[in-house]
Amino acid sequence: MEPSTFGLVLNSLGTGLPLLLLHFLTTLALLGLGIACYMGITPFHERRLIAKGNAAVGLVLAGTLVALAIPLAATLASSLVLLDIVIWGLVALALQLITFAVSALLIRELRTMIEAGNIAAASTLVGIQLAIALLNAGAMAG
Repeated sequence: MEPSTFGLVLNSLGTGLPLLLLHFLTTLALLGLGIACYMGITPFHERRLIAKGNAAVGLVLAGTLVALAIPLAATLASSLVLLDIVIWGLVALALQLITFAVSALLIRELRTMIEAGNIAAASTLVGIQLAIALLNAGAMAG
């Protein structure tokens, strides 16, 4: 690589890296906010149930993290301005949290089944969350 090309690459890294880190850390903070809100609205006591070995709750929590991250990643990829990332990220999180609330209303005894370790119920909820996350991400990126 020529020194002048290498210098251009370093210069580009020096100007782009701080912005990348700012956008990434903002999105990571939104993910943290989303999971905190999710744990606040669910009827489960995730930490306690996971500590007891409840695989269904662990599956739902892991699926929720991925379902929250998917539209946030789309927002991060399609937005150039920090405020855009924050606004659309909050919209994405709201849609995902609404998805959980609607699922809990539509699936009778969801809480009881998941707290009892029902993997089928947990998988169904995760499937719904991921499906909506993918549609959410498509809308955000479009």
